[in-house]
Amino acid sequence: MQQRQRLGVVTGGSLQEGLTVRLDTGTSVEDMRVGKFVVVKGQRFTFFSMVTDVRLGATTPKVMIDPPPADEFFASVLSGTTTYGELRLDLRLMLPLDGDADLLPVKTVPPHFAPLYEASEADFTQVFGQEEGSRFMIGTPLDMAVPVCIDLNRLVERSNGVFGKSGTGKSFLTRLLVCGVILSDVASNLIFDMHNEYGWTARSEGSHFVKGLRQLFGSRVLVYSLADSAFNHGQIDGEIVIGYDQIEPEDVLLLSEELNLNPTAAETAELLVDEYRAQWLAALWEMDQEALKAFAEQKSASLASLQALKRKTLQLKRLGFVQDQADLSPIDHLINALMAGRHVVLSFGRYDDPLAYMLVANILTRRIHQRWREQTERYLQTKNEADRPRPLMITIEEAHKFLNPRLARQTIFGTIAREMRKYSVTLLVVDQRPSSIDSEVLSQLGTRITALLSDEHDIDAVFTGVGGSARLRAVLANLDTRQQALVLGHAVPMPVVVQTRAYDEQFYRYIEQRTRRAVDLVQAQQEVDELFPD
Repeated sequence: MQQRQRLGVVTGGSLQEGLTVRLDTGTSVEDMRVGKFVVVKGQRFTFFSMVTDVRLGATTPKVMIDPPPADEFFASVLSGTTTYGELRLDLRLMLPLDGDADLLPVKTVPPHFAPLYEASEADFTQVFGQEEGSRFMIGTPLDMAVPVCIDLNRLVERSNGVFGKSGTGKSFLTRLLVCGVILSDVASNLIFDMHNEYGWTARSEGSHFVKGLRQLFGSRVLVYSLADSAFNHGQIDGEIVIGYDQIEPEDVLLLSEELNLNPTAAETAELLVDEYRAQWLAALWEMDQEALKAFAEQKSASLASLQALKRKTLQLKRLGFVQDQADLSPIDHLINALMAGRHVVLSFGRYDDPLAYMLVANILTRRIHQRWREQTERYLQTKNEADRPRPLMITIEEAHKFLNPRLARQTIFGTIAREMRKYSVTLLVVDQRPSSIDSEVLSQLGTRITALLSDEHDIDAVFTGVGGSARLRAVLANLDTRQQALVLGHAVPMPVVVQTRAYDEQFYRYIEQRTRRAVDLVQAQQEVDELFPD
């Protein structure tokens, strides 16, 4: 191992509970931070670890009962002998010392008095790789300027989550992930942009503005809006209209809380569907009091439930983008663009309320899932690579409204989260209340990027299905309020705390350079193909 600063030695611990390390006399306990990445050198393995707790210890309780005078001389005499600093480590990966084998999961522990070292840049590169290909820098360690990369190929294999309380930078983290996916071309993106933050220029929490995806990637990103949404942030590529016949009982059930529907609303809606098929909602809205009474008697339904369903769903009719007849070509164009490898931001303009957001997101995602499912089934039959569906990542904010325990099994989003990559469609769920998301859905999330959370229930929810979560809770609780996140799961080799990458002019230049390089490579390949045709 190269020369580096030794911090201390292992004095105890276990595989399940982690290691205890006593700090050397010359190591300041104030330099040790929860979340710090460190390395333990054993006799046969190097152990890559994370600091999960920092403690003060003493060899005798007498010195704690009767503290010495407040004098630097006494403190220096006692430090490292009678008093000392102590760390708790979470072992995460190990590497054999006798070769260049791959990183291994931890199955043992180092011996007593194994030395603890500062992690070097080479250690970070060995664990997290370099930014190239599908590896994308999400940030840097708290105490070093070296990239921490996530594997985007692994990211899009499963549904993922971005969590954190309000003001911690969830939207910027989401932008970073989406930019990485676009740059690496590992999947298409569909972003349901409730607050108009992703397509064109958006304002940060400070006084400056940041660029949207359309400005960074040009025509590779399409921006759609809802009809009558008064969206005026920039050029749009299409307007979405929802027809009465596109709204299904599932959509009404999803809106139960927003519309204040009765528990019997779903059964009443199904009776209308049995009678009127796709026109069930239009037929309900056209019924007068006598028609409602006649239908209730014919179907042995509750007249009060019918009246309440009509009265409350009329809120949907008042939305400007919900119309009797809908031109489906913009929706088909949107889906075709995603299948062809482009990316779509659907901005909601003035419709920034949950009612419109949930209705449109559910209807469009249901149609998209159907197309991807048909494409997957065709691919399984033909075995032709040209028929393989392109991976798609759908970003939804306020995810708990779609994935709460009451609705997760009944909405298309719950279906996608449970199916994982079966049909090449995954979710990127963004939320400040992960405790409101169904626990089964949370357990299926592959990668979780979590900024500061203060509510105990939310912290518990983030670690649903995660081994060793008790030790990671302290790491999450000690994050700063801005630009820090705990990254763990399928897309990273081990949990890591990062200072998240800045979404600024330097990042814009990086995207421009990567994009230009990709264009140059395509042109070079075309020239080679012309010189050496098949």
